[in-house]
Amino acid sequence: MNQARVGLLVAAALVAMPLTASAQGKPAQTAKPAEKEINLDEPAPDQPVENAGTEPVEGPAVEGEGEGLGDICKIDPAACPTIDMDKAAKRDLQPQMYAVQQIYALRYHRFEVNPYFGITMNDQFVGHNGPGLGVNWYITNVLAVGVNGNFYAGLNSNSDFNFQTSRAARVGEPITEYAWNANVNFSYVPAYGKFAGFGDFIFHYDFYVLAGVGAISTRPIAVIDPDNRTFEYAPKVSIHVGGGLRIFFNRWFAAMLEVSDYIFFDKLENPTIVDGLGTDGKPRSQDPDTWLREGTSFTNNVQAQVGFSVFLPFTWEYRLPK
Repeated sequence: MNQARVGLLVAAALVAMPLTASAQGKPAQTAKPAEKEINLDEPAPDQPVENAGTEPVEGPAVEGEGEGLGDICKIDPAACPTIDMDKAAKRDLQPQMYAVQQIYALRYHRFEVNPYFGITMNDQFVGHNGPGLGVNWYITNVLAVGVNGNFYAGLNSNSDFNFQTSRAARVGEPITEYAWNANVNFSYVPAYGKFAGFGDFIFHYDFYVLAGVGAISTRPIAVIDPDNRTFEYAPKVSIHVGGGLRIFFNRWFAAMLEVSDYIFFDKLENPTIVDGLGTDGKPRSQDPDTWLREGTSFTNNVQAQVGFSVFLPFTWEYRLPK
């Protein structure tokens, strides 16, 4: 048995000697160490001791040594991990996991300044076109409170349809013109997302709905008896509902398209001319009390508003929960 052991150690030494020589540089000239007599009957260092009828006895465990780490510790003890893997595996982890990316255009606590131009959509007889301006303050990222107003004075225009109808049928349709409109609104953003366009360019967008209350100043246009009748502007309470789409070009600038309905009860011109004389001896056709139709007319002024939105401040900083 001793002869077999001697043969194995000699063969291992012959194989390891060239590998060691090739991996190391030329050693410096040092004093030749004193030769040490090797007892081949003794086990080599770090080798298990074989005992007849028993399992090999391994050396002491290295701290941090586990499955896959023992070889590292034997080759380079300085690189041996010092982490207690069992203890580290039992620690309580509370990582922050974000399933989607951060919002491209954050609205929270930002002002939106929204200039636009409104175009009448549902009145076939007269157009109420004009510029407008909206300002919103976002209380949360999806909820805002704001104001908007429209300016119509001098921009109302009779349609060709109204002219052709009046000339062909010899009938005048009561119409009105507007001076201004102002509202207080609440806005809500139920959805936002992104889409690709123009190759690889990514557009971010959001949908919003709004509702509010305000006032609108209108007056009838004298059509039935323009020689005697003149009207003054008078404000009426109005309800504002609508919705729109914003498409962002960067984090503070967006194009917008909105459809709004301004609902109110309007006064219309009396389609008949009252004959006779009044108590003052003047013709009743000149009495302003006879110029307006009795009651009010439920009116929907639906208009498309095209413009852009600027969000202030231009930049912001994300604050994530800890």
